Amino acid sequence: MTGTAELWIVIVALGLGSFALRFAFLGLVGDRTLPDWLLRHLRYTAVAILPALVAPLVIWPTATGGTPDPARLTAAVATFAVGYLTKNVFAAMGVGALVLVTLGWLL
Repeated sequence: MTGTAELWIVIVALGLGSFALRFAFLGLVGDRTLPDWLLRHLRYTAVAILPALVAPLVIWPTATGGTPDPARLTAAVATFAVGYLTKNVFAAMGVGALVLVTLGWLL
């Protein structure tokens, strides 16, 4: 276990780093017009975050000890297919959840 002083140094350093990162975008760039190429790239940020968060839970699920689970893989494929075909995030998440719960219950 680390000492109390070391713990507080880490907490304060992480807080300052988080503040600096947010201030760089909100405080320094917040009132300026961004170039079109940067705005075009920033549009894809939200699209990339959800798969990056979900992929490890599908490929290496902790609930199964890291082995791929057919229910999770099928739900991921169904979610991707519905999202691609309908372009509706809520429909895709709903179908994926329904497939995961149904296959979890059946298997």
